[in-house]
Amino acid sequence: MAKLSFHYAAMNAGKSTALLQASHNYRERGMRTALFTSHHYAENGVGRIASRLGVSADAQVFSPGDDLFGRIRGQHTQAPLACVLVDEAQFLETDQVWQLARVADRLDVPVIAYGLRTDFRGALFPGSAALLGVADELREIRTVCFCGRNAGFVARLGPDGRALTQGAQVAVAKAQYVSLCRRHWDEATGRWPAAE
Repeated sequence: MAKLSFHYAAMNAGKSTALLQASHNYRERGMRTALFTSHHYAENGVGRIASRLGVSADAQVFSPGDDLFGRIRGQHTQAPLACVLVDEAQFLETDQVWQLARVADRLDVPVIAYGLRTDFRGALFPGSAALLGVADELREIRTVCFCGRNAGFVARLGPDGRALTQGAQVAVAKAQYVSLCRRHWDEATGRWPAAE
């Protein structure tokens, strides 16, 4: 039975690298995959999943309101899909998460979604919240804070290099982020004084 899996992490943990490796493994064995990424990562309607290690692949773009089940079912009918891989899954809508669950349940095609769990304010993204509730399998991809602890949080830095605590949830272009452990994120955002 196919599963919907959510692999989450802070930034720079290798989520896109893991996705591209998984797709490569399927394709190397002659199996077909479908790659999706958010419209935030598209240029002229063309999606691209890129790893900081330099590997990349074209991807289909999902936007708010898209019927992912319908799109995937159409592709699966044309030629069987072995796996659906979704990058930037935090930008999925709740309905789209359920559509991906139906891909696993009704089409028997595994779906692996990769994304951030929380935003720079420590709040769950809507897509991530839905995935945490609906996915069959949850997996944290670990990365490290400058102190060596697990970095499960992301801070958005302002022009002065200090962590921001307000602003739009989504700021993809020209925003600088750093992954921190909970303690150092708590201090960086001013929720807890660093001296204590």
